Amino acid sequence: MPSPDSIFSLRERYADIPIEAILKADLLRLGIAFSEEALQICAEAKPKSYFIFSFDRVAQKELSPMERTVVPEEIALVDGPFRFKRTIVSVRVNPRSPYRVDRSGPKSLALSWRGEWLSDLLLPAFPDYYASPLSNGKPVTDIAPTIEWGYLIYITAFRLCQYWGAEEECQFCDINNNYRQQKAEGRSYTGIKSPDEVLEALQLIHEKDSEKTSHAYTVTGGSVTTRLNEMTEAEFYAQYARAIEQKFPGRWIGKAVVQALPEDEVKILKEAGYQIYHPNYEVWDKRLFSVLCPGKERYIGRDEWNRRIIASAKIFGPENVIPNFVAGIEMSQPHGFKTVDEAVTSTAEGLDFFMSHGICPRFTIWCVEPGTVLSETNSEPPPLEYFVRLLQVYRDTFRKYRLPIPPGYGEAGLGKAVFSVSPFMDIL
Repeated sequence: MPSPDSIFSLRERYADIPIEAILKADLLRLGIAFSEEALQICAEAKPKSYFIFSFDRVAQKELSPMERTVVPEEIALVDGPFRFKRTIVSVRVNPRSPYRVDRSGPKSLALSWRGEWLSDLLLPAFPDYYASPLSNGKPVTDIAPTIEWGYLIYITAFRLCQYWGAEEECQFCDINNNYRQQKAEGRSYTGIKSPDEVLEALQLIHEKDSEKTSHAYTVTGGSVTTRLNEMTEAEFYAQYARAIEQKFPGRWIGKAVVQALPEDEVKILKEAGYQIYHPNYEVWDKRLFSVLCPGKERYIGRDEWNRRIIASAKIFGPENVIPNFVAGIEMSQPHGFKTVDEAVTSTAEGLDFFMSHGICPRFTIWCVEPGTVLSETNSEPPPLEYFVRLLQVYRDTFRKYRLPIPPGYGEAGLGKAVFSVSPFMDIL
C-alpha cells in the first residue's frame, strides 16, 4: 500500500487534479474501516443498501453485526486540514484499510490515515421514506434504495445474472455472489422485483421526499441471455419504465443499464420511456474483453457490442448514451497490462473512440470483491497513479470533443457532484 505521502506527492505531480478527487479514488480503491464508536453515530444515518454489488473488500461473514447493518451508504468529505470541498464517496467496507472513520466529537466523525487527520465527514440523513415498509413488509431499501446523496433511485429489477459460472460471468463482477451473501445474512433481498412493488416504493418516495432530492431512477440488473418471465431482456426492463412513466409522468429522469442490445430492442427501451441508455462496455482492450467478459464475448462479441453502442446513438441521441467501464480491470492480473502507461494508453483509445462519436462514457472504480474470479489473483487493486492519470485523460478527451455534461447525474464540479463510485463528475 502507498505511504500517506504518496497521495500528496501525486497531488504535486498531477497538480491539475484536485486532491479531493485523488483521495476519493483511493478510498474507492482501498475501502474504509470504521471504529465501533463511529458506527454508533452511523446508526442514525442512511444505511448501505447493497443496491446491486457488494462493493466491499471483504465478505459479509467477515464483518461485525454493526458493520453489516449500520455502515452508511456514502460519506461526504468536508473541510478538515486541507479545506476539502464537499466530496461524496460510496462506502466500500474494509476493516483492514489504512483509511479509518472515527468519532471526533459527540455527534461528529473524521477520516484519518493511520491516525493522521485528513477530513471531517458528513453522513447522509436517514430519509423518511426508508421508515415506511411496503404493504408486503419489504423495506424500501430492498426495492428502490436511493444513492448519490438521494439524487438517484436505484432499481435492480433482476438481482441475478444469466451469465452463470466462471466460464460466463464477468470475472470482476459479484452480482450473483452478492445475492447469495445477502440472502444468507437474512436480508430482505428480492431476486426479481415486480412492477407493482417498484411503483409502491416510488409512491412512498414521491410522497415523503418533500424537498424533491431524487431526480432520476436507474433500472438495471443481470443480463438476460434467453428469456426472463417469458420476456427478452429489452421487454423485461421496458415494463418498469412503462409503469413508472404512466404513474409518474416526467417526475424523474429514467435510465436503463442493460446490455448492448440490437437496435430493435433499443427502440423498445426508448419507447417505454427511458431517456438515457447505459450499454456498459466494461473494458476497452479487445483481448481483455474476451478474457474478463467471457459470456458477453460468447453471446455478442466485443466488436458487435461496440457497434451496437454506436448504433444506439441514433435512437437515444449520442449525449444520452453513457456506457460504463470498470476502471482498473485493465491492470488485473494475470491477464491485464503490467504498467500504468500501457493501461492508460488502452483506456484512452476507448475514450477517444466513443467521445469522437459524441458518446461520453462514465466509469466505476473497480472494487476487488471477494468471491469474484479476479479476487483469487488480485489481493490488491491497481496503483493509485493509474486512476489519477485516467482522470487526466478522461477530462482532456472530454474537452477535446467539447461534450456536454452527461445528463442524469446532477451538477458537475468539485463540491457539487453527487456521483459516488468514481470522481469523473468531480473533475468535469
